Amino acid sequence: MDYRRLGRTDLRVSALGLGTWQFGGEWGKQFEQAEVDQIVRRAHELGVNLIDTAECYGDHVAESLIGAAIAHDRADWIVATKFGHRFHADRLSGGGWSPGSVRSDHWSPPEVLDQLHRSLRALRTDYVDLYLLHSGPDDVADNDELWAALGDQVKQGTIRFLGIALGGGDDPHQTARATRVGAGVVELTYNRLNRDAEPAVFASCREQDLGVLAREPLANGYLSGRYRPDAGITDATDWRSQMDADEVRRRLDAVERIRATEVPAGTPMAAWALAWCLRNPVVSAVITGTRSVEQLEASATAVDPAADRPGGSG
Repeated sequence: MDYRRLGRTDLRVSALGLGTWQFGGEWGKQFEQAEVDQIVRRAHELGVNLIDTAECYGDHVAESLIGAAIAHDRADWIVATKFGHRFHADRLSGGGWSPGSVRSDHWSPPEVLDQLHRSLRALRTDYVDLYLLHSGPDDVADNDELWAALGDQVKQGTIRFLGIALGGGDDPHQTARATRVGAGVVELTYNRLNRDAEPAVFASCREQDLGVLAREPLANGYLSGRYRPDAGITDATDWRSQMDADEVRRRLDAVERIRATEVPAGTPMAAWALAWCLRNPVVSAVITGTRSVEQLEASATAVDPAADRPGGSG
């Protein structure tokens, strides 16, 4: 496993981080604790030390599954979770969450502190390593009262480091304010289909020495190589099934062009896509969700420090 410095924090994170949105039940599968335990245990064996979760992956569902899975070796993990939303949904009769699932916003300092304590209980821990603003609007990111309240939690030890999870990849305003509000880490969308963070946001991250966590490195599964232009995502319990049909076609066609012109013959597309992100020296780690041990092991090949890095434009 390759380990990288997470900006100006004192953390060294595995280049591959374990994303956990899928554990909340919105990706067409309900996870049992035993399945999560198995994935987390194998991640630990592979050298993964970073777990990324959130308050609204289910109603603290993903956090609860992760908390139980790491309870015996909590000190080995760098746990990142987020704040700002509450999950509301009805379950489908066959399991999973309704595609109409919604998240309500809760940004006031008292609400955020309540979320923090709910997350700590779910994670079975008395501190989180990274606590990130979760895709908040600019007026929230600019709220000095909120950041002061969170800064007090840093002083008390319930939070080690603060961060900002941007709503996408192209948000120079919130990135530029990171140092002022006490955030040392930025999480953003970055993949071969979405390069919005280049160059302005990445330049700001370099200037401030911010750690950068790249989420959606597989573009929500489109760069996994599993989906073809003639077969989209149809499972009603998978939130991706609600995407605009023209947008789905555009993504699938783009993936086919990339597969034909950029991915070396014999290279798994998912591993290539992860390595493509990691070739950028600004990126500290990629955060990828996994539904099985086999997917996790395949992703780990992309972060082998001895492996060749992909070429490609950019």
